[in-house]
Amino acid sequence: NCTRMIQFGDIILRALEPEDLEILYKWENDTDLWTVSNTLTPYSKYVLRQFIEESTKSIYETCQQRFMIDIAKENVTIGTVDIFDFDVTNQRAGIGILIADEKYRKKGYALQSIRCVTNYCFDILKLHQIYCDIMKTNTESIALFKKAGFVETGTKKEWIKTKEGYIDQYIFQLINK
Repeated sequence: NCTRMIQFGDIILRALEPEDLEILYKWENDTDLWTVSNTLTPYSKYVLRQFIEESTKSIYETCQQRFMIDIAKENVTIGTVDIFDFDVTNQRAGIGILIADEKYRKKGYALQSIRCVTNYCFDILKLHQIYCDIMKTNTESIALFKKAGFVETGTKKEWIKTKEGYIDQYIFQLINK
């Protein structure tokens, strides 16, 4: 990892630790989140343990980076922020965020986390742009990423299949100016 910990406002983005196994096991196997994360099967503790061990490799090797989101003053882990599809040639990457427990949502932690990871992507990784994909029905995430400066640049029609039918997915981008 390029860094073990980055602080921004009330939150700390930190590297994965072996102690995160149980919380990752809980979050990754929450079927309510599977549609958003494109997950189809449960994760075993063995696979997650390997993921944690692999997280010590550079983003240049794995093309991804996961940070755990901690509230600095409370020393509590509330979610994750991921950098994925890291593309050195085109200087871009995707990002995704999870604030797992609803009691920590709508308190500014997600916005601080996005701003923190944006700074990391632009200042440390020297990326030209970052992007995210958000389902049309996820109005809270749409508002969050717009507030963070992301611009809607496209729509993937009927992209995500749910119990209710197909849902469009919006593409949001933030260009480093």
